Amino acid sequence: MFLNEIRRTFGLRLHMIHAKNIHKHFGQVRAVRGVSFEVSQGEVLGILGPNGAGKTTTIRMITGSIPPTHGSVSIDGLDTINDTVRARARLGYLPEGAPFYPEMRVTEYLDYRAKLFGLSRAKRRSRLSYAVDRCALSEMARRRIGTLSKGYRQRVGLAAALIHDPPILILDEPTSGLDPAQIAETRSLIRDLSGDHTMLLVSHILPEVEKTCDRVLIFARGQIRADGPPATLVRDMLGGNRVIVEMKDTRSDGKPSRTIFDALPGLENATHVDAGDGFIASRLVFMQADAPDIREAVARAASEAGVLVRELRYELATLEELYIRLTSDPIDKPENSKPAEGGDS
Repeated sequence: MFLNEIRRTFGLRLHMIHAKNIHKHFGQVRAVRGVSFEVSQGEVLGILGPNGAGKTTTIRMITGSIPPTHGSVSIDGLDTINDTVRARARLGYLPEGAPFYPEMRVTEYLDYRAKLFGLSRAKRRSRLSYAVDRCALSEMARRRIGTLSKGYRQRVGLAAALIHDPPILILDEPTSGLDPAQIAETRSLIRDLSGDHTMLLVSHILPEVEKTCDRVLIFARGQIRADGPPATLVRDMLGGNRVIVEMKDTRSDGKPSRTIFDALPGLENATHVDAGDGFIASRLVFMQADAPDIREAVARAASEAGVLVRELRYELATLEELYIRLTSDPIDKPENSKPAEGGDS
């Protein structure tokens, strides 16, 4: 805490969440294995991974719901086990499928949640007004929660997470079950809130994470496989310029068209498929991710060989491709590395 006070005094960026070499075992099952990461003040961190990867178990350790078997977690400098009450007060948590009291009206429920955090009457009134306005719930404020649509219930859950003005928000699948318009609205709200809160976002929707998060962690089999800004991870881990060229299957000299690329500098690999009507589609991968536009060299090689080109375009590497590669590749697979009974998403 003393170091945090020094950082605040001098305006230094704080580590609001610090997980240090955390493990979680359920009997012989190792659900989380040596996970370490930090989340800085104001950062939006996304957590990705397939079911059973250790994401939910990690979140439960961060929120203090369960203790780590080994390692430690601190929230704004407060240990989640030794100082659990104060640490939890620093968090606003929206779990997936958040439970509600359907018979309560929206404002009644939010006031009830504020009371649980010990807010005074004046503070409750102020925070309730803020949360209702920020989450666009004014028109539904007097409605019973059980009558609300899925989208509005999600807004109520987010308002409840905000009600005590926590510095950290943890959102587990916040757009689950929403329609495209509601997803866009929620995404915009999350970005707006990031100016006032450090945020940890768990989602299976990769485009949502790419557009919302400053940084992502990709989990697989209880470990972190990648950590960094989405665009940087894709560039550094997949690398290479990719070009798709669709062209006639033979050159003017009768040789196979695919051979014209063999001499291109930096070509890492090429795959060719039949595109019909006497054309082939070649996918060319070049080693340098930051090389000049390689399409000019491809077009020149095709022209010099007398090949008719029907299409020439870049193919962008995606976070989805990286996610599939990292979560499919085998890492050390000890026995009993499967999730505990009931699974872990």
